[in-house]
Amino acid sequence: MKLLRPALLCLSTLWIAAAAHAAGPENFKVSEFSFKRPATWDWVEVASPMRKAQLKVTAKDAKEPGEVVFFFFGPQSGGTKANVDRWLGQFEEGRDKINAKTEEKKFGKAVVTYVSAEGTYKSGMPGAPATPKAGFALLGGIVEGQDGSVFVRLTGPAALVKGARADFEKMIESGLK
Repeated sequence: MKLLRPALLCLSTLWIAAAAHAAGPENFKVSEFSFKRPATWDWVEVASPMRKAQLKVTAKDAKEPGEVVFFFFGPQSGGTKANVDRWLGQFEEGRDKINAKTEEKKFGKAVVTYVSAEGTYKSGMPGAPATPKAGFALLGGIVEGQDGSVFVRLTGPAALVKGARADFEKMIESGLK
């Protein structure tokens, strides 16, 4: 029994450390903005050097989780309109059939362009074959900054994305204070 206690203590310490690491930071910085992660969203290690932060959104009734990705490319980002067009072009259906919407909001000196669409999303890394995901939605936020824009994109099953909209916008706007 005496030998078992140190082993159990070691295992429980490792488990606690792993759980704390999986939870990730509550606040994180991308470019000049500090964002507050919604408490129920999981921190994920970035899957590509192009990604500056990555989160996972889950819901009980969703067939798969949603993915939130933060991108920052500096001043050479291609501009807001080009990126909105690229995001909307990631759907198989034409722009007129994906309920595409954009809305610009101002917060002091900061400008955020929100983008939303739903349909058959072509998922995958640039240059790799795309996987069509029917019934998916995209919710994006482009935060214009002094050093360039931060691009935030949530994709996942349409119901999950719609249900996450308030938390998504609150997270984006937390970085503007």
